[in-house]
Amino acid sequence: MPTTLTLKNIPDAVYDRLKRAAAMHHRSLSSEAIVCLESVLLPIKMMPSERIARARELRAVLPAGKFRARDIDAAKREDHS
Repeated sequence: MPTTLTLKNIPDAVYDRLKRAAAMHHRSLSSEAIVCLESVLLPIKMMPSERIARARELRAVLPAGKFRARDIDAAKREDHS
């Protein structure tokens, strides 16, 4: 059964980052917070071979030439600034 949790005194920087992540993922603040908590507290353990296989499956369905390594690197740098 789901439980309600109220958070107080969230640092502004944490709130702002959560709000941006929620918007980027098209989720509510609450849903984004749950996803963040689950990813830290309930991580999925995956063998490296399985992780590589999943990455290859994803790559196979992406449009060819649309996602180049330099574009991905630029997006990562932009997200971390």
